[in-house]
Amino acid sequence: MGSSPAVPGTALVVGGGISGLLSARELAAAGHQVTVLEAGTAWGGCVGSHVVAGLTLDSGAESFATRSDAVARLCAELGLGGKIVPPRPGGAWVQLPDGPRELPRTGVLGIPANPWDPEVRRTLGTLGSLRASLDRLLPASVGAGAGVTSVAALVRARMGSRVLERLVSPVVGGVHSADPGLLDVDMVAPGLRAGLRKHGSLAAAVLAQRRRAGTAAAQQAQQGQPAQQAQTGKPAKAGSAVAGLEGGMRILVDALVAELQRLGVTLLPGTAVTAVARTQDGWRVEAAAASHSAALLVVAVDGPAAVELLEDAVPAIAGKKPASGPDVKLVTLVLDKPDLDARPRGTGILVAPQTPGIQAKALTHATGKWDWLAAAAGPGRHVVRLSYGRVDGASAQPAGPEADEELFASAVRDASALLSVRITGEDVEGWDVVRWRGALPFAAVGHRERATEIRRACAAAGGLAVVGGWVAGNGLAAVVADTREQIGQLTAT
Repeated sequence: MGSSPAVPGTALVVGGGISGLLSARELAAAGHQVTVLEAGTAWGGCVGSHVVAGLTLDSGAESFATRSDAVARLCAELGLGGKIVPPRPGGAWVQLPDGPRELPRTGVLGIPANPWDPEVRRTLGTLGSLRASLDRLLPASVGAGAGVTSVAALVRARMGSRVLERLVSPVVGGVHSADPGLLDVDMVAPGLRAGLRKHGSLAAAVLAQRRRAGTAAAQQAQQGQPAQQAQTGKPAKAGSAVAGLEGGMRILVDALVAELQRLGVTLLPGTAVTAVARTQDGWRVEAAAASHSAALLVVAVDGPAAVELLEDAVPAIAGKKPASGPDVKLVTLVLDKPDLDARPRGTGILVAPQTPGIQAKALTHATGKWDWLAAAAGPGRHVVRLSYGRVDGASAQPAGPEADEELFASAVRDASALLSVRITGEDVEGWDVVRWRGALPFAAVGHRERATEIRRACAAAGGLAVVGGWVAGNGLAAVVADTREQIGQLTAT
C-alpha cells in the first residue's frame, strides 16, 4: 500500500490512552503536526466511564497517587486544579482469615514503617511484629543486592512471612492484581531498595518514602490542592495517599481531548494499526484502508501489542514480548442501602488471598470514599465496586467467576461479607461488569530489564518512542511523569 513521504515536523501516536493523549499534547506543544490513531471508539484507555442506575461512574482508574505532583501539575495545566479532591478520612481495611482489620498507615505496598505501631501489631500479633522488627538488625545487604528481587522475596527476608501474608499480599493483590512473588519490587516500588541501602532497614526506607510523599502533599496543599496529612499534622490513614477529581477521573480525559482539538491534533478513533515500517525519512503505519507517514512515531499501547507491531521494523526487540497483564473484572453495584451510611469499612477493603469464602480481591466503597459521589448518589444510595482476577504464583488462587451473572451473584455475596451488612439482590438498583483484559501492566521479575532493552533498541532506531504503564510502572503518576520525559527526549533529538 503506497503512502506519501514523511513530512518533517509531523508525528504519529498509536494508542489513545492517557499516555497516547499526553504524548500528542507534548508533541503538539513542541510544534509538531500530530495524528493519533486509536483502535477503539473511546479515548482514555484505563481511565473510562460508564452509567449505572443513572450515575456516571469511573469504569477504570478512579484516583491517582500523590507521591509526586505529576498528575496534579497536569490537571492544573488543563484547568482542573480546582477539581482535585482527597478521599474522605477513614482509611482502608484488610480482610484476613480471622476477620477484618484496619490497614495500618505509613506503609508502602503494605510494608509497615513501624512494626510496633498498634494497628500493625493488631494485624500481625506480637510474634509477627517481633519478627518484623528484626529487619532493623539485619545487614542492609539482605534484599538490597543488584540482582532482581520479587516483592515477596524482599519482604520475607527482611520482615517475615506474617507481614507478607497479612499486609503485603492483600495490598499488592488489590493494586496490581498479582501475587507479590511474581512482581519486581524495583518496578512496583521504585527507589525502595535504594532506600534500604541508604537507611539500613526496610522499615526506614518505607518511612523515608512516606515522608517524601507527605512533603509532596504539603507542597500541593500550599498550591491550593488537598493534602490530608498537611491539614491534620498526623500520618494519613492507609489508602489516603491518593486524590481524585470531582466528577471522576474521566474529566481528565475530556480535558486532554478538548485541548488536543484546540491544538489541531487529528484524532482518529476506530483506527486499528496493523503494521509499522521504517522509511528513509521517518515511519509509516498501516491502518484499515489507509497508511500514514510521519517523521516521529510514538507507540502508546500495551507491551505485548507494542512489540508485535514494532519487531519487524526494530529486529533487536524480536522475541522480547513481555507477559500480558492480568484479566481484571470490575463489578459495580448501586445500592439502596442506608445501613452503609456508617461506612463500616472506611473507603474500602482489601482481601488477603488465603481468606476463605471471598472471591473478590478488593472492594471500594466509592460513595464512602468521595464526597462528590455521595452527594450525586443522594441519601441512602451507595456505590461499591468489587474487583476479581489476578495473576498468581505458587498460591494458585482459584480463577473465580467469569460470566456476568456469576460475577453479579458473587459481588452481592462478597459485599455482604466484606461490609458486614446484609445485602440482597433487592437492594441493587443497577449493576455493571467491566472487563480489562491485559490492560494492567504486569511488572514481573525481569520485566524491568526487558522493558529497558526494548526502549533502548527503539530509541536507537531513531524518531521512535514507546510509552505506557508497561514501561513506566503502574499508576497515572508514573505514566504521566515518564511520558513527558520520553517525549521531551524524542523532540530534543
